[in-house]
Amino acid sequence: MPIVTVKMFEGRTDDQKRALCEKVTDAVVETTGAPAANVTVIIEEMSKSHMSKGGVRESDK
Repeated sequence: MPIVTVKMFEGRTDDQKRALCEKVTDAVVETTGAPAANVTVIIEEMSKSHMSKGGVRESDK
């Protein structure tokens, strides 16, 4: 039962998220042989103010 978590900035459309889930599921099925029905994809969205690189928040760039 593979579980994949994708963390990304908010702002994608439902269609983009749907396509992402489908493609991630396909990749897991192809590489692990797990049935698609057993693959769980979790999307965690965050605002750019909740992440920084090198001490600088993404929202401040």
